[in-house]
Amino acid sequence: MNQGIFSGKTAVITGGAHGIGRAIADAFLREGAAVHIIDIQPGDWFVGDVSKKEDLECFAASVIEKSGQVDYLINNALPLMKGICDCTWEEFSYALAVGVTAPFYLTKLLSPHFAPGASVINISSSRDRMSQPQTESYTAAKGGIAALTHAMAVSLAGKARVNSISPQLDRHHGQQHHRPGRRPAARRPGG
Repeated sequence: MNQGIFSGKTAVITGGAHGIGRAIADAFLREGAAVHIIDIQPGDWFVGDVSKKEDLECFAASVIEKSGQVDYLINNALPLMKGICDCTWEEFSYALAVGVTAPFYLTKLLSPHFAPGASVINISSSRDRMSQPQTESYTAAKGGIAALTHAMAVSLAGKARVNSISPQLDRHHGQQHHRPGRRPAARRPGG
């Protein structure tokens, strides 16, 4: 077993099968953490849909049964990105369920099992402040997680630190988005 800086710690990551979530999971694994991933994509992790209450409850129970406590919760699952012209009621509701409701509910389920000094990291986006056309479902979800982060930080003070990270460059679904007048960052292998 790796005796890295996270040895003996437990990390929980939503949307950890690819992209930012996979990179986070790999970093925790390299440094010795026990890592629990939930993702809708099939793989060697808990396969589940974070928009479904029952899947979150089963996942949380599995994490606690296997690890007993949580040191790091990373809410990273990717909400649907569709715009006002094409997004249906159901799709918009799904985006909010993945991007806001799931982080709230998973944090609620796991908070009784937070280790001393636990940390909740919500992956937000600069999109909540720098919108682009036809991204309303994603933008609303990322704006919601930014607001939820503030509220949870106050509610969980003394129990866990709660912060968000807002990457500026998105590479979801093979598309690159960047601010006008700026060049996109160079693509890194595996990124």
